[in-house]
Amino acid sequence: MTDPKLLLERNRAWAERMVGEDQGFFSRLAGQQAPRFLWIGCADSRVPANVIAGLDPGEVFVHRNVANVFSHTDLNALTVLEYAVSVLEVEHIIVCGHYGCGGVGAALDQRGHGLIDNWLRHIKDVAAKHDDILAALPESERADRLAELNAIEQTRNVCYTSIVQEAWARGKPLTVRAWIYGLGDGLLRDLNFVVRGPDELDPAYRLSLDPGARER
Repeated sequence: MTDPKLLLERNRAWAERMVGEDQGFFSRLAGQQAPRFLWIGCADSRVPANVIAGLDPGEVFVHRNVANVFSHTDLNALTVLEYAVSVLEVEHIIVCGHYGCGGVGAALDQRGHGLIDNWLRHIKDVAAKHDDILAALPESERADRLAELNAIEQTRNVCYTSIVQEAWARGKPLTVRAWIYGLGDGLLRDLNFVVRGPDELDPAYRLSLDPGARER
């Protein structure tokens, strides 16, 4: 499908279908945004958060960029996080990577890619930090393992923000976790990084790096 006008036609068909199934759907959606989840994911068009999680519009607040990076200097991501935690009062933050990630692959291929190399530096730093883990794997498995490690490290970055730390200090029930999505089978997998407060950060990180604890 290459004609944008077809998107308008599909939108009308979708809206009619939704009203046919639930006449109050759009009035409720327009009246309040009350998601319980913040999803930080990859901008890859094959990984739409609400679709793969089986959620309706309005049930998940989403921030996406190349390779689901969360940098402490990214004001866009920090603003989304602040709004989600302080205004929407989400209860769960999910950082979700995916296998077959082009950004992760580009961070490993030793080639120049132009402007995006500055963004990929975040992922290359993750690769350098875990060089011992990646070097022990066959080359064919390194990109997928780095996708897992990147999701874990970006989730850890979220946990160390002043936004999340202050929310925990106030006693707010907020859980932060790392997942990964399989393009080949459509399944989400838990990376065993689940944190509900500062005291859980280090134990969760150690568990997430244990290859025996990974869900496949």
